[in-house]
Amino acid sequence: MSTDTPLSITLAHRPVDRDEVLCLRRARRGDEAALAWIYHRHARALHSLAWRLVGSPQAAEDIVQDAFMRLLGGFTRIDPERPIGPWLRQVVANLAIDRLRRDWRMIEDEGSVLREAPAREPADHAEASGLLRHLTPQARALVWLNQVEGWSHQALGQRFGRSESWSKSIVSRALAQLRDIADHPGTPTHEH
Repeated sequence: MSTDTPLSITLAHRPVDRDEVLCLRRARRGDEAALAWIYHRHARALHSLAWRLVGSPQAAEDIVQDAFMRLLGGFTRIDPERPIGPWLRQVVANLAIDRLRRDWRMIEDEGSVLREAPAREPADHAEASGLLRHLTPQARALVWLNQVEGWSHQALGQRFGRSESWSKSIVSRALAQLRDIADHPGTPTHEH
């Protein structure tokens, strides 16, 4: 998995945490305590990102577990002098996109950007319990990755196997629907 993607490029210039560098080196040598330290340091933020993208706490747990399995299998490809967080966030985002793409193949109506009923969200994630919960997983992932994580429409189109205009269209419609919901609270949240 390449780390030269929009997220890793934008976050790669953060200052290096020496504790993290030391733990990453120790974890590469099989030190379980060091790996546990890395896990505890990043798991909550990664779970939150995955949950925002896929809308399911169980799926988010699976994605985080898969991301750490990739970390275990990819220590030799990771530069121990660079922060591990951006790499893990990229892996989580990619795994979430893969899961959403797999799930979308089972959904016939890709034109809808709103959910029929918002999913229950965690109380400690204010942004997850906001307007984004009204979106389908597809629209939520595209909006979050574009508007918050800074992915370009071109990068989103490529990653999802679609066009840049597809990403622009979904994000534009989703943002318009969210503005409508915000301007008219209490109205039904499905378009038909």
